[in-house]
Amino acid sequence: MASRYSSTSVASASAVAMHSHSHIPSSNPSSSRKVWIDPASLPNQGDISSVSGNAPDYVKQLNYNTYHSYGVGGEDSFGYKVGKEVKFVDVNINRKLDRQEKLEATTVAEVVVNKYMLNGAGMLHGGCVAYLIDNTPLVVLGLVQNVNGVGVTQAMNVLFHSPAPIGTCLQIKSTSVSLGGRVMTSRCEVIDKHTGRAVASAFLNKMQPNQTKL
Repeated sequence: MASRYSSTSVASASAVAMHSHSHIPSSNPSSSRKVWIDPASLPNQGDISSVSGNAPDYVKQLNYNTYHSYGVGGEDSFGYKVGKEVKFVDVNINRKLDRQEKLEATTVAEVVVNKYMLNGAGMLHGGCVAYLIDNTPLVVLGLVQNVNGVGVTQAMNVLFHSPAPIGTCLQIKSTSVSLGGRVMTSRCEVIDKHTGRAVASAFLNKMQPNQTKL
């Protein structure tokens, strides 16, 4: 059984990360080419006033900033219209007693299925599901531990449980599993918020890329 990440621990972790300005190290600091952008240097995006959870406000804000930078992008980017509609509603950091008190980050986001998300049958497109799953709580865990939790997707194992027609309010709950030096993993459940029906579930692996391959 997991215990709530104490406010004292949150404050302590916040102080450490804030002291270092939450810098996200690039995969090759000596290079003039900057692969990763420090979330603290990004313009504020999203409204955290309605985001619940015990994560510090600055973590909620930087998570939104990172999501908009990497997950949404500019108007001509893939998924822009869908990504703009995604709202984070809960960001939590817990300490798992059954895992040697390791930290676990959980994010909950919501979006209503609209016409930009449909396949030819008028249902939520599988590719759109993958796009929604790809935004993980590893960013949050990385911010607290002052490491790069962004990464690039290495593998995604998705199970599709049921279709979601237009107007369905999706709740996307993602939980960190591990955050290693090179490989990191999260799991995700996508459900119909109003009925509790499972739409999809997934395990997602990300990794720090090799600078020379970018």
